Amino acid sequence: MMKTEFQDRLAVITGASSGIGLALCAALLPRGVRVLAMSRTLGELAVLQQIYGERLRWFAGDVTRTDDLHELARQAARLGAVDYLVPNAGSAELADSLDMGAFERQWAVNGAGALNTLAALRGELANPASVVFVGSFLCDSSFPGLAASIASKAALVAQVRTLATELGPLGIRINLVSPGPTATALWDNLGLDEEQLEALTSRLTQRLVPGRFLDAAAVANVMVFQLSQGARGVYGQDWKVDGGYTLG
Repeated sequence: MMKTEFQDRLAVITGASSGIGLALCAALLPRGVRVLAMSRTLGELAVLQQIYGERLRWFAGDVTRTDDLHELARQAARLGAVDYLVPNAGSAELADSLDMGAFERQWAVNGAGALNTLAALRGELANPASVVFVGSFLCDSSFPGLAASIASKAALVAQVRTLATELGPLGIRINLVSPGPTATALWDNLGLDEEQLEALTSRLTQRLVPGRFLDAAAVANVMVFQLSQGARGVYGQDWKVDGGYTLG
C-alpha cells in the first residue's frame, strides 16, 4: 500500500459510535490513521475494531465529564502526539425556545463539551495539528422547537472562529463543518412519533437539492479534507455540507 500523509497519524474523535463520528472513523482508518475514539457506548465501532484491531482504540466516556476528558488525554499521550482532533459529540432535543434548561443541556455537549475536549487535549496536539469542530446548517436559520440546539451550535461557531486566530500561529489549524439533514440516529432521538418524524423529514427534504437526506460519509469525507494538508491554507472556516438546504 502506498503511503499517504495520513499513514500512522493519530486522530482523536468523540461521539464516534454512530453517525458522522463513526463514518469519520471508517474514512480515516483505511488511510492508515490510528484512531482513539470516545463515546458513551461502543455501538457500531465494534465492527471496525474487528477489521482494524489495535489501530482503533476505544474509550468509554462522556464529554460532559471532566474526568473522562482528562482520561482521554492521558490515553492519547500514551499513543503519541495527536495530529487530528474532531470533537464530534453532539445532542439535539425539541423544546420551547424559552426553556433555558434545554439550552444548558445541549450547550453542555455541543458547546462546552466540544471546547473542553480541545482544552483537555491541547497539550497533546502535534505541531502542526488540525482540529475540526461540528456546527449546524441551521445556525443562520430558524426552526421551531430547535432554538436551544441552534443557539448552542451558533455560540460554538463564534468561539471557534476566534480560537482559530489565537491557536493558528501555534501550529493548530481549526475549522468547522456544519452538516445539513443527515441520516443519523439524531432524528430518532428527538422524541417525535412516526407521523411527526415523517412530516419533519418531508419538510426538510423539500429544500435539499438531491431530494434526500445526506449520508454520514458525505460529511465525513469533507472532514477528512479539512484535516488534510490539502486544506492547509484554511483557517476558521465553517463549511456547510447541507445538500443545498441553505440555498433556498
